[in-house]
This record gives sequence, C-alpha cells and structure tokens, in this order.
Amino acid sequence: MKIGLYFGTFNPIHIGHLIIANHMAENTDLDQIWMVVTPHNPHKQKSSLLEDYHRLHMVHLATEDYPKIQPSDIEFKLPQPNYTINTVAHLQEKFPKHEFSLLMGEDNLNSLHKWKNYEVILQNHAIYVYPRVNSGEIDVQFVNHPKIHRVGAPVIELSSTFIRESIKNGKNVVPMLPNKVWEYVEHNNFYKK
Repeated sequence: MKIGLYFGTFNPIHIGHLIIANHMAENTDLDQIWMVVTPHNPHKQKSSLLEDYHRLHMVHLATEDYPKIQPSDIEFKLPQPNYTINTVAHLQEKFPKHEFSLLMGEDNLNSLHKWKNYEVILQNHAIYVYPRVNSGEIDVQFVNHPKIHRVGAPVIELSSTFIRESIKNGKNVVPMLPNKVWEYVEHNNFYKK
C-alpha cells in the first residue's frame, strides 16, 4: 500500500488541511493519507501548542468521514524533538509492506536542504509537493528530481496561526474548521487567551 505522510501540529486542523489531504488521496497514486500529528516540531515553540491528545482528537473528528485519510500518533511514541528521517525509518520498520511518501507544500520544499538527513529521505521516499502562493524560488537540485512529484492541488492560503489569532480576537472562524472540530474548540474554549 502506498501511504502519503502529511505531517503537522494541526493546531487546529482546518479545512485547508482536509482539502489538500483529500486531493492527494483522490488524485495521485497514493492509497491513503496519514495525518501525522507532531508533538513537537523542532522549528516551532512548544508553548503555543495545545496538548497532544487534544490535537490528535481533533484530527480524528475531522477525518472520520474520509476513509482514505487516517490520523496517526506515531510521533507521540518517538524521542522528541521529532525529525522526519526518524519517523519514516520507524514506520518503514513497523510496516515493511507499505511504501511511504511525504506530502509537503512548496514552501517546505525550499527548506528541505536544512532537514536532518534530507538526502536519505529523498533517496528512499517520494515527495508529493502541493503549490503555495508565496513559495519563492525552488532550489535547483529539487526542480527536476525524479523523487519529487508536483501535484496540481488547490492553492490554500489558510493557516492554523490565522485561525488561532482570529479566535483570540473574537472573530467567526466557523467556515474554516470542520464542524466537529469547531464544536470541540468552542466547547473547550481553546485559543481564546
């Protein structure tokens, strides 16, 4: 089975995440998309994150009607901070019959050369790249790389940061979140301080 790994803190998961994940599941050769909830991204401050289990629960709520999209807490069980190379190695060992690929926005492709052991990732795993508005110039080594597949997915300019700030400022974000995620956020008074 071909699995696309969509990493994120999902703080909170929003409709943009679902649009990209669903597009990849329906319009590429990937069989499933696993939403890998990251407990601690080395490039983000941990203090701004909701507790891991709240973010995982929101991903469960958001994806329960999408059979090709599955939540994953695999990184909760790994040493922190989490590095993609360690996670994919662990998954390959745990699920040797699956073929794992990565999903990322063009903006992340621009910083791929800064990732721990990025050459090993590229050697062993395909990367499916979705467009972003402000992605900048792509590093020449990644332009025609055989393992990098550009996917004409919808361009989504919606961020969890924007949603958190909007909630904090009393704005209506209902259209930006799956219904059950909005209800969970509202019920728990998340992001209001």
